[in-house]
Amino acid sequence: MSAVKNQLVSGVLGRHVIEARVAPAATAGFALTTGPVVVGAAGRLPGPAEVTPRTIFDLASVSKPVVACALLRLASRGLVDLQQPLGEVLPDARGSRSEHVRLELFLAHRAGLEAHRALFAPVFAGRAVCRGVALRGAADARRPECGGDAGDGFPPVYSDLSYLLVGAVVEYVARAPLDEVVEREVSAPLGLELGSARQLRERRRSFDDDVAPTEIVRARGGCVRGVVHDENAWALSGHGCSGHAGLFGTAADVLGFGAAVLGALRGTSSWLGRTAIEAAVRRRPGGSLRAGFDGKSEGASSAGTRSSPDTFGHLGFTGTSLWCDPTAGIATALLSNRVHPTRENARIRAARPVVHDALFDAAKALLPVPPIP
Repeated sequence: MSAVKNQLVSGVLGRHVIEARVAPAATAGFALTTGPVVVGAAGRLPGPAEVTPRTIFDLASVSKPVVACALLRLASRGLVDLQQPLGEVLPDARGSRSEHVRLELFLAHRAGLEAHRALFAPVFAGRAVCRGVALRGAADARRPECGGDAGDGFPPVYSDLSYLLVGAVVEYVARAPLDEVVEREVSAPLGLELGSARQLRERRRSFDDDVAPTEIVRARGGCVRGVVHDENAWALSGHGCSGHAGLFGTAADVLGFGAAVLGALRGTSSWLGRTAIEAAVRRRPGGSLRAGFDGKSEGASSAGTRSSPDTFGHLGFTGTSLWCDPTAGIATALLSNRVHPTRENARIRAARPVVHDALFDAAKALLPVPPIP
């Protein structure tokens, strides 16, 4: 049965991703909290290699929920409190405009920060980036309408800068590089291969052949492959990981993470407590953004139409996505390199809901049929 489902997923990817010119390479699949992980693949990598379920992708912002769960694990052991102000746990933020904003508001994109700043600009000008200056710049990047005390939070605006700071907090609290903390708090306990480029390159000799390329960027020497696509993450963390981007993995790794989060919500996990994850994924006023995750928006959603309104997950700029439905106990993931050769390709928007619907239907067909009363 699993082999048939693998072929079904591969067929969906072939039609809706490869033939539709969404991306040259893609893997996808689903996981049940009570059953198997099924993954299919389609497309080609540079040279003669075909994409397989072992193909590695730059996860882009799908890194955010992983980093958020690492922070939740630290908080569960009393190493940090999400109600602490940023400046209390991150020296580089002291004296900044966000010094007194609570950590939870950064997780939930409600700290009043701008969405993005080109902190990498000095690199393209031939100069080094000072990490401390960059973090202070991120903490000072408050939107004009978000002055004064943050209180319970400002109107939500999705912000990479917030998660750059979250990653720095995790590093400071754990006294280790972020990718090492993710390995210790998420990947190793769950038996996953999620990691930074430098970690996966050390673990897998074939990493450079197995990883899908992202964009062709002249200023970065041509085709970006085996190096994080996000410019701020590349400038600040190199082959490591930042809070907003920098993790790589396979579809099975992403699905394993999604299934673990669903298991934690059901109270069946020793990895993360139910109370902690419930607080992270609860609905919040003003939009669909949760703490570490996004929710399924009303109307058209990249999660598709089949999953329940309680579904949560995350998208990644490179063409990745993870959605978790706690009602059905199903996680679905789509990994692609839609930015190859250029980020101007926006066909992923139409493909995501179609693929996630097909994955959800395939997963639901494997769920036990409830007995007739």
